[in-house]
Amino acid sequence: MSESAKRFVLGQLERTGLVPNGHNPSDPIIHDERLWARLLRDGTLGLGESYMDGWWDAAALDEFLFRLINADVQKAFPKDLAVMWSLARGKLLNLQRLRVTEVAEKHYDIGNDLYAAMLDKRMIYSCGYWKYADNLDAAQEAKLDLICRKVGLEPGMRILDIGSGWGGFLQFAAERYGVSGVGVTVSTEQAALANARTAHLPVETRLLDYQALDGQFDRIISIGMFEHVGYKNYRTYFEKAASLLAPDGLMLLHTIGGNTSAVHGDPWSEKYIFPNGMLPSIAQMGRAIEGVFVLEDWHNFGADYDRTLMAWLERFEAAWPALADRYDQRFYRMWRYYLNVFAASFRARQISLWQVVLSPHGVPGGYVSVR
Repeated sequence: MSESAKRFVLGQLERTGLVPNGHNPSDPIIHDERLWARLLRDGTLGLGESYMDGWWDAAALDEFLFRLINADVQKAFPKDLAVMWSLARGKLLNLQRLRVTEVAEKHYDIGNDLYAAMLDKRMIYSCGYWKYADNLDAAQEAKLDLICRKVGLEPGMRILDIGSGWGGFLQFAAERYGVSGVGVTVSTEQAALANARTAHLPVETRLLDYQALDGQFDRIISIGMFEHVGYKNYRTYFEKAASLLAPDGLMLLHTIGGNTSAVHGDPWSEKYIFPNGMLPSIAQMGRAIEGVFVLEDWHNFGADYDRTLMAWLERFEAAWPALADRYDQRFYRMWRYYLNVFAASFRARQISLWQVVLSPHGVPGGYVSVR
């Protein structure tokens, strides 16, 4: 088994130009020969876990993973148990509603010190907008301002931020555009820090599931939360948002999206990073929006997420000596793999970043794009 597995995996690597124990920074350095059988048996879950376990390394981990993803190597592998289990759970269960707080407990609540070290000064945990920016802080400020301009924020408006994180957007919008508003998150750590940081402003963050919201808002923003909604809930998500939005309001949805429709996520990411996470497709979002909203604008700047993730990685690496007492070495390798594999996926254009502007009935005279 091990020899035949090795021959198969080496054959796939050959297609990518990667050479095990080669001299290029993207070449994998193999530390454990059990790797080949593990990869054939466990697929992408095995690739990530074996890196976490120290079975292999690559000096340019992002480029190694990019080559694998760009060549679509995964399609050549047989369906493994982890994928089949993920598929079955996605079809049979609605884990995004059954376990609403799981992703907060396992990802967003692991430590504000980690996120403060890795992210920009406003702690924005989503793609920056690098069109005119040359550093992470500037890219995130540009993204926040782009969102405000896209929805036409004006002083006195009341806004809702669904999945508001550490309150960075609410703070920015209140300070720069004179609005008030409410944010919701299912993360206790995020809610506590957000309210502490915005106590002087007319905004608040509630520890609340978005489906429990009521009221009416002039504008609705949702940044990097839709990836946790789940395909079975896309329609109800938009219906809920529509019920909260003023008749002449606008909604902006900022989400990662996939090139094809899926009913489950990647097994490694589901297990270690984003439990029950799932990327929508254009088709899935279109069906969910139909008859609920009018689509005014669809903007894809997914290539900017590659640069954002690499900036996060650089900051994480620089901060690691100060973080190492709280997070062990396996966590370090897991987090490095997470940032690199997502960067590689965006670089290969396997996934994208969309900003979608929606209106309840269509903007009279037409919506004018500001990008």
